[in-house]
Amino acid sequence: MSPEQLGEVVPLVLIGLSAGFLAGLLGIGGGVLMVPAMVLLLGFDQHVAQGTSLLVIIPAALTGSFTHHRKGRLVLRGAALVAAGGVIGAVLGSVFALSIDDELLQRLFAGFLLIVAARILLPKGLFGRDRAQRSPAADPDAGSP
Repeated sequence: MSPEQLGEVVPLVLIGLSAGFLAGLLGIGGGVLMVPAMVLLLGFDQHVAQGTSLLVIIPAALTGSFTHHRKGRLVLRGAALVAAGGVIGAVLGSVFALSIDDELLQRLFAGFLLIVAARILLPKGLFGRDRAQRSPAADPDAGSP
């Protein structure tokens, strides 16, 4: 591999490694890290970064989910229902994303990240998050269909 090729490959692998680690650690979609890294560090346009991220997430999500499933930390029925909605939403969202300007798409992405960060950082009662957390370990029936 030439030094030029290595210079192209290494940043992409490091972004993937970082995104996969954070996805497994925090349960976030790796796109939260991958998209900004590809846009800001590698000069991808927003549309290309998002499309690339969507494909890259598949193997990372499958392996992370399998790891959680082995430890009894996955609600299969809930995951299947969310996935069904996610597939439809991904088609609709992708069609919409491809119909808007790159700069607007970047602003929407950044706004989404800010809203999520505020929701996590602000007091729980502010957004009505006082419900008990559901855990398969605490509820043996939670993982069954």
